[in-house]
Amino acid sequence: MSQALVHNATRGTGKRQRLAKPELLAPAGSLEKLKFAVHYGADAVYIGGQKYGLRSNADNFSFEEMREGVEFAAKYGAKVFVATNIYAHQEDLDGITSYLKELEDAGIAAIIAADPAIVELAQQVAPKLEVHLSTQQSTMNWQAVQFWKEEGLPRVVLAREATMNEIREMKARVDVELEVFIHGAMCSSVSGRCVLSNHFTDRDSNRGGCCQSCRWKYDLHADEQSIMEPGDNLFTMGSKDLCMIQHIPDLIEAGVDSFKIEGRMKSIHYVASVVNVYRQAIDAYMESPEEYELLPEWVEDIGKAANRPLNTGFFYAVPGSEEHIYEAEEKPAPYDFAAIVTDYDEATGIATVQQRSPFRPGMEVEFFGPGGRRFIQQVTEITDEEGNSLSVARHPLQKIRIATLQPVSPLDLMRKRLS
Repeated sequence: MSQALVHNATRGTGKRQRLAKPELLAPAGSLEKLKFAVHYGADAVYIGGQKYGLRSNADNFSFEEMREGVEFAAKYGAKVFVATNIYAHQEDLDGITSYLKELEDAGIAAIIAADPAIVELAQQVAPKLEVHLSTQQSTMNWQAVQFWKEEGLPRVVLAREATMNEIREMKARVDVELEVFIHGAMCSSVSGRCVLSNHFTDRDSNRGGCCQSCRWKYDLHADEQSIMEPGDNLFTMGSKDLCMIQHIPDLIEAGVDSFKIEGRMKSIHYVASVVNVYRQAIDAYMESPEEYELLPEWVEDIGKAANRPLNTGFFYAVPGSEEHIYEAEEKPAPYDFAAIVTDYDEATGIATVQQRSPFRPGMEVEFFGPGGRRFIQQVTEITDEEGNSLSVARHPLQKIRIATLQPVSPLDLMRKRLS
């Protein structure tokens, strides 16, 4: 178990304490996304299996895919966690024992659980699996953290509503790993405990069926009459997304052990972009805290992958009305994921890319890869694999050849600037 602070000198010398490097934990909604998350710098990824998780609509993993994911992650020294974070009805527990044992056999490092029945059962039947307490337990005080430590859990995933001061106190009082969401979507309900989806669609949010009803568009009524004027935008209840890239020093100094990114339903572009930025920021601070500075390109790159406006959640203050989205959302930056680099010929300077959304000659695109490598260029001539010139790359997954201004590597990504 990692410690919040590791002394590099005896007390009384006045020397600065050396901070432990936090884990960067990324979402992976599919095996492909897992590989990109790890390749772009994640220390660990969390995934969902075919059962017992809260993202039933994600491309959840079979046991065979889990084994492949574990094997791939191990090459990078990374770990794989599995979300088993439903609140279970009795019928949900059928088969849970064999499921947990299979996770253990597949090499999964830990499960993320909320229901005490699943927590206790995992400790009994799959002792090699660490059990991390899910954010669904809404843990916001050090006494609760102490309780779960005494129950044998090495890590607690805090509620998104926990403040920076509360995190500091938890870490000072309890020697246990703390995992904290630092980027991604926020729930309009406390720690995801929502029943709107149940009410409107009979889909249970706490059993993996959330219909995102807070993002729906609503009319406003008073005394059974609409109070909206013709042409008014319909009302939504969604919150802005969380982003802590500007506050990496605070998180590390507070002793947070694991920086968690939300987004198992998000794209490869989102996962790679966000992981890439936080990886650079964490490494830069750990290398030289005194000389650390936030680079503008980090904030810019986060914006290129953002789906909604961003804020700092509950870390410094309770979000007010200005931290919610009431009208039509606008993408913060006009960029879209266009292609994945699959090969590069150094002799010709020609890259082979796999199309993920249409692009054409004349478009401005940006190539980027792990560690902050990136450059912008205009697309010149493009051809298919047989060398035929194309006016547009229109077919999904088609292999396209394109000249690049700088060398690129497999798994680099290309995004396009939208006009």
